[in-house]
Amino acid sequence: MNEPLNHHHWLTVAAPKAAPVVATSTVLILGRIWNANGAEHSVGNAALMVVLAAGSAAAGAFASAGHSGDGILAGTAFATSGALALAGVAGYADGLPLPLLLWGIATAVSYGLAVRHWRTDRRDTVAFQRGTAMRHEEHAHVERVEALRAGAQIEVAREGAAYAQALANALTARAALPGFDPVELTRAGLPELPAVDITKEH
Repeated sequence: MNEPLNHHHWLTVAAPKAAPVVATSTVLILGRIWNANGAEHSVGNAALMVVLAAGSAAAGAFASAGHSGDGILAGTAFATSGALALAGVAGYADGLPLPLLLWGIATAVSYGLAVRHWRTDRRDTVAFQRGTAMRHEEHAHVERVEALRAGAQIEVAREGAAYAQALANALTARAALPGFDPVELTRAGLPELPAVDITKEH
C-alpha cells in the first residue's frame, strides 16, 4: 500500500511559529502609532484601555470558571486583555523601554502558551497516525488471511476436479475391457453403472 507523501511548503510550517511574535509586534506598532497621534499622556485614553483590558480579563476569568469552562473562549479573552494592556502602555508611555519590556513579556507568554498547544496538537496527530497505521495493518492481515483461504479453496476444488476426471477416465477404461459386467458390480453393492456398448475388433 502506497502511503501519500506529505510535503509542506516552508512558509506553511513557519507561519504558525511566527504568529505570536507577529501578533505582539503588530500591537506594539499600532500602540506607538497611536502614541504619535496624541495618545501620549492622555488620561482618558489610558483609562479606556485599562477598562477594556480589565473587562477582557474578567470575561476570561468567568469563561474559565467551573468544570464546564470554555478554554478557547477564556484564552481568547485573556489574549485580548493582554493585547489591550500592551497597546495602552505603548500608546501612553513617553519612550520605548517600557513598551518594549511589555512586548518581550507578552511575546514570551504567547510562545509559552503556543508551545503547549503545539505539543498537544502534535501528540494528537501522532496518536491519530499510529491508530490509522494499526487499522491499515489489521485490514492488510485480514486481506492476507482471506487470500490464503480463497487460494486453499481453489486448490481443493482443483484437486477434486482432477480426482473426478481421473475416476471418470478409469471407469471409461475399465468399461472398455472385455468381460466387464456392470450387473456384477451392482450385485456386489456398488452403484449401478450405465451399460457401455463397445464394438471391438479382435
